[in-house]
Amino acid sequence: MTALLFLMPVALGLGALGLGAFFWALKSGQFEDPKGSAERILLDDDLKDQDD
Repeated sequence: MTALLFLMPVALGLGALGLGAFFWALKSGQFEDPKGSAERILLDDDLKDQDD
């Protein structure tokens, strides 16, 4: 029973910390263009430089 008195606030605190981190990432624009970021790595910018 004493373990629950310790673990419940710890679990609630970690959950609140995770929720706060999610809302911070949402507010700072981390999820604005997830598909574009994933496809940008596949683009080969070196080919544009070789044509010059």
